[in-house]
Amino acid sequence: MTAREIPLRGGTANRGRIHRVGDTVRRPLRPNAAGLHAFLRHLEAAGFDGAPRVLGVDAEGREMLTYVPGEAVIAPAPAWGLTDEALHSVGVLLRRFHDAAASFDPEPYAWPHRHGTGGMLHNDPNLDNVVFRDARAVALIDFDLAAPGPPLWDVAATIRLWAPLRAPADVDDERAGRGFTRARILADAYRLDAAGRTGLVDAVRDSHAWMSALVADGAARGIPGFVDYWTPEIQARTARSRAWLDEHADALRAALR
Repeated sequence: MTAREIPLRGGTANRGRIHRVGDTVRRPLRPNAAGLHAFLRHLEAAGFDGAPRVLGVDAEGREMLTYVPGEAVIAPAPAWGLTDEALHSVGVLLRRFHDAAASFDPEPYAWPHRHGTGGMLHNDPNLDNVVFRDARAVALIDFDLAAPGPPLWDVAATIRLWAPLRAPADVDDERAGRGFTRARILADAYRLDAAGRTGLVDAVRDSHAWMSALVADGAARGIPGFVDYWTPEIQARTARSRAWLDEHADALRAALR
């Protein structure tokens, strides 16, 4: 690492391995880079300005992407990132992303994850993977887990993480007690149709189970970021979230109508 390289905060799987160099970002080159780079180039060609651009591979074998200026909602979350207005802008951005991604053909490429057909997913819309400017969501970053699948999967994951949908005891900020209301705000901002609202609860539970298994597997394989994250406390919170989602499925469906 040269003196010109600035480590970027956030991330789990690649923690400490992502650096800014001028107006570029350098990241480890992933095994499925061919598909990911084709996808990012497709988004650029489709006129979607809410994702990094692919610049190539540097002399050290790292992928080079454009640096997206702005701020992400990194813990401890800033108040501006938890407002209903910020949440609404995330829903609008996600819809723009899926509309641009709809015409991409993933079949020529290998993907480590698939969640069905019907589109392309960001697949990890966590708070620290959305870039804001002036408290408005403008871009998605960290496409490591991008995969084929129906857009509803991304919507479900976004609502689960941003509302958030979890046991009240595990929400200690201004979002406490407002999970259903915020779920509706994002669904409306995304313009989720009736069929999507009907299927959202099952998608939320499936997304939660998949991501939990992914992190647990990463921890078991000794990936440092996953090992650090997958503590007994987080495992207990994960179990509480799963139970809470099961118990409140009907209430969530009602809130989304």
